[in-house]
Amino acid sequence: MGLNQNKVHRGDCVETLAKVDPGSVDLVFADPPFNIGYEYDVYDDRRSRREYLDWSKAWMAAVSRALKPTGTFWLAIGDEYAAELKLLAQDSLGFTCRSWVIWYYTFGVNCVRAFSRSHTHLFHFVKDPGSYTFNSDNPAVRVLSARQLVYKDTRANPKGRLPDNTWILRPQDAPLGGFSAIHDTWYFARVAGTFKEREGFHGCQMPEQLLGRIIRISSNPRDLVLDPFAGSGTTMAVAKKLGRRWLGLELSAEYVKRIRERISGVKIGDELDGPADPVRSAPRTSAGKRKGRLRNRRFSHHLDEETQKGIVDAYQETCDGHSTDQILCNPELDAKFVDTCRKKGLPGDAFVWNRWLLKIRKKGELPRIGKSCRKLTLQMMDEYSFASEIAMQLMSLDYAYSLDDILCSPRAAVEFDQIAKELAPGFTPFEYRWAALAIRKRAPQWRSLAETRFRPWFTKDLPRAISLSKCGNANYEQPGVYVLNYGNQHLYVGETLNLKHRIERMLIADFWGNFEPQSVIFVSTKGNPLPQYGLRSALIHRVQPLFNSELLRPKLEAAI
Repeated sequence: MGLNQNKVHRGDCVETLAKVDPGSVDLVFADPPFNIGYEYDVYDDRRSRREYLDWSKAWMAAVSRALKPTGTFWLAIGDEYAAELKLLAQDSLGFTCRSWVIWYYTFGVNCVRAFSRSHTHLFHFVKDPGSYTFNSDNPAVRVLSARQLVYKDTRANPKGRLPDNTWILRPQDAPLGGFSAIHDTWYFARVAGTFKEREGFHGCQMPEQLLGRIIRISSNPRDLVLDPFAGSGTTMAVAKKLGRRWLGLELSAEYVKRIRERISGVKIGDELDGPADPVRSAPRTSAGKRKGRLRNRRFSHHLDEETQKGIVDAYQETCDGHSTDQILCNPELDAKFVDTCRKKGLPGDAFVWNRWLLKIRKKGELPRIGKSCRKLTLQMMDEYSFASEIAMQLMSLDYAYSLDDILCSPRAAVEFDQIAKELAPGFTPFEYRWAALAIRKRAPQWRSLAETRFRPWFTKDLPRAISLSKCGNANYEQPGVYVLNYGNQHLYVGETLNLKHRIERMLIADFWGNFEPQSVIFVSTKGNPLPQYGLRSALIHRVQPLFNSELLRPKLEAAI
């Protein structure tokens, strides 16, 4: 049966890894003891060199056994044994090293008769160099290039670039931005004792942003992430926030207790602690070439009066009476608007121009043209609005994108459409995007309903789950709210006018083949369907599902 997922298990790492189902894990992150005499509460960090290397080979072999053929193994290790463990992993265990990353940090160990320790080695191993997860286009992983940050070069790749290898100086000592985050020497401050994110019970706590980069690039939502040295619980906390399944192994009973307390306060979709860019949002230049700011890791040019006039003119020339929302939700209309901005020679790109359009509308300085759009009711969107919500949540978890970020970026909007289409094929990009806007618009009302009319559902016993096969019964041709489950993991809380029809459509969608839903909890709202949206919001708060948008979760303070 293996170990229960989404739990931290106490035990020796080698013995406990042997209980993990072979070939079941997508990503392993390991930060083992360095054998440098650190004072753990139960582990002896003063082994002989031979004993330490034999033990390291044993637990890494167990990691290899637990990983899928397409799995990835990240190893954090100090100078003393970095070379030996790299060779063991490659030569004895068959791993391929794809990258040797240096984590550079401040608040390192001060030395009197040697250079101060200020880095850790991060080895990126894979089992099969021809088949492994590496989400290189994930904008939450990519960093801005010098062309984007400094030179305002229109030839710059708008996606930025991946971190790569270089030598660096200490960032606070480097002249004029001599340190940049565009290298595979990564700079994140060590989690020192005075830091807000410090848990306090473990001295070797990894920054959440560092684990976030590794988990985002080497796994996908609902993949299984394992940490055989759970320590302070950061790997499990970040995996949960990013919508992954997780397993933690830990020798210390006290650490296990503290980790469980920490994880109980973490929700799927929570922001990662610490700054995503720990150095600065953009480097300075002596020439002062650019004016602007960063938004979602992208450079946004200053919107001056002349540029605003160009955006308004482009809108009037291409909108054909449609609203800003209709332009962003309609790929053809948005392409015309973007092309007009380009022909006018406006600074920026499609993302920037669309953002400016929203900004001008928000300021109330966009002319009203007045052509109304065909209204889409909630009943009309019942067949596909769930697909829009799940697509929104997936892009939020992995890319940290808001809905505006998705709609303003043509590339992100197409990816959003593709995810929604996998879930509910047969509808247009406009319908998927408009449904997402409708969900965002109505979310405050639904949260309010949950807090005022459905408060008992925050704590009351839920109906018994039934297998999906039983939903084919005609008795389930009725409206209601349902909770879709995979084992003990809640995947999605939805509402529908016809549960039987929804489940039948869902089972043939390619998307769900990756997540293997097994059962459903159903609450009928027959005869009174409209308040079901408030009930759904209450159940989202109750079960913390993976695929529901954060927009629909009532605030914890209001729910108590």
